[in-house]
Amino acid sequence: MRQTLVLLCFIFHTFLSVAQLTEQLVMVHVSPDSRDWTYAIGENVSFGIEVTKNRIPLENVTLRYELSYDMMPPFKEGTATVKEGKMQLQAGTMKEPGFLRCLVYASYNGKEYEGRATAGFEPEKIEPVAVMPDDFMKFWTDAITYNARLPLNLNLRLLADRSTAKVNVYEISFQNYHEGGRMYGILCMPKNPGKYPALLRLPGAGIRPYSGHIPGAENGYITLDLGIHGIPVTLDNAVYENLGRGALFNYQYTGWEHRDKVYYKRVYLGCIKAIDAIFSLPEFDGENLVVQGGSQGGALSIVTGALDKRVKAVIALFPALSDLTGVLKGRASGWPAIFSEREESESLRDLKALNTQYYDVVNFARMLKAPAFLSFGYNDMVCPPTSMFAAYNSITAPNELMVVPETAHYAFPEQWNRSWQWWLGIKND
Repeated sequence: MRQTLVLLCFIFHTFLSVAQLTEQLVMVHVSPDSRDWTYAIGENVSFGIEVTKNRIPLENVTLRYELSYDMMPPFKEGTATVKEGKMQLQAGTMKEPGFLRCLVYASYNGKEYEGRATAGFEPEKIEPVAVMPDDFMKFWTDAITYNARLPLNLNLRLLADRSTAKVNVYEISFQNYHEGGRMYGILCMPKNPGKYPALLRLPGAGIRPYSGHIPGAENGYITLDLGIHGIPVTLDNAVYENLGRGALFNYQYTGWEHRDKVYYKRVYLGCIKAIDAIFSLPEFDGENLVVQGGSQGGALSIVTGALDKRVKAVIALFPALSDLTGVLKGRASGWPAIFSEREESESLRDLKALNTQYYDVVNFARMLKAPAFLSFGYNDMVCPPTSMFAAYNSITAPNELMVVPETAHYAFPEQWNRSWQWWLGIKND
């Protein structure tokens, strides 16, 4: 029993940075009048607003509010004074599946505090904008086949100072994408002889070092935390900060003008190579492989599960890169919102719109055969819920969805715990 409880906890060990709510002296609480934050099309929503200090309602607080559809410009703005700490705001309804958001900004002692709530209107009926190109499968099959010609050239460098009595920790690297190109990560391996299942952990956006996932290995899993940028993951943090401001600045916007130059082509292929690396390990049980991540990592988990049949389960929280062309149809696009960064010509926009289809998580979700667990919330303004439901609604493989409406771009520990319970149920069937 104790081991099971530890297993339930280790899944989110390195995700606590996105699983913590910010507490402030003054809190702006916004909530819709439906318990599950979800409505039928045509049903009216009313948002309750409460401003508190020390958890006690504040009186005579001035606030401003915005009502909008998911990530669209406000259709209504206004101001109000909350006389007794609470008020109701009638927000109307929607005529098609989607999300209606209420943003509230309260001023107190010269500082502005924000709160939000988002009502979902039959989100299970949201259909994606993304279109699968006729040569989608050929494009990726050819790319994987070509990449497979490169020898893995696996290298494991023991990190003795990070290893424990139960776990060896390595910086791992392998060849990817072109001769001499490398991908790096941190591999944690149980020291006791045996065959072990594996967990491939794919990263959220950014450039940073990795410490590895020792708790998972201590509880009987080979864990690989993969870095996607082709640089060692054990350097001084200043190196990554400089890269983030320099050569890798805004990497997520790179190459969309040509489908073979998109930054994520090398990344997607590297995730497949990471599976090759895991399967090359004699300690791997050869069967039980889970891919897991949040945000960019959630997207990469779905992509990897769709492209590689060796994946036995996919865990994706608040997945990015979903329904990327949504904004061109007047609704929310998934991160990184590549069409809203700058003004561009119509011809360039059309070219980018075509190329995104080869990388859009929606199209990989359509291909997915491995069982999948997804979890996200309605308040996410990084990976908007419209885009995530567009991906989730495209999955025909066995799946489970855990919606926690109040969450934004983070997850509670209970979400990661539930994902691991789900996996254990599949594994033990």
